[in-house]
Amino acid sequence: MASYGATIIWQRAAGEAFIDRRYSRAHEWRFDGGVVVAASSSPHIVPLPYSAQAAVDPEEAFVAALSSCHMLFFLHHACAGGLCVERYVDQAEGVMGKNFSGRLAMTAVTLKPAVTWSGEAPSMAQIDELHARAHADCFIANSVLTDVRIETRSAGVQGF
Repeated sequence: MASYGATIIWQRAAGEAFIDRRYSRAHEWRFDGGVVVAASSSPHIVPLPYSAQAAVDPEEAFVAALSSCHMLFFLHHACAGGLCVERYVDQAEGVMGKNFSGRLAMTAVTLKPAVTWSGEAPSMAQIDELHARAHADCFIANSVLTDVRIETRSAGVQGF
């Protein structure tokens, strides 16, 4: 099996307080291939200015990882079925709440994919089946207890 890694780097700024909780949560995520992502705690959890609003927070990254994994499997199954996808847009949303143990957790993620097809669009039943297969195959969805929901949206057909 494959192994995946990321390097997370945080550095306290010179002279910045720490034990009073007044420190920046901004940090970096470094991935293979040289990609560096500005990251931070969520401003919903740690107020500004101690969070970096322009950075990606772990909760957003979790939602994005679920959406991206689902999309990649959806594209795979569409391609294997001879269906041509022109565009795929998902405005995914995660909800934080108490889990079955009473702990704060990402309790639900709703994927809201809108697919634009080249040529004749498949039926809604076919689209729903593609999403069901993508969800069943998604490594990330298979790794979490979060309720992952899919709300299929119609984007239409793009002409030639």
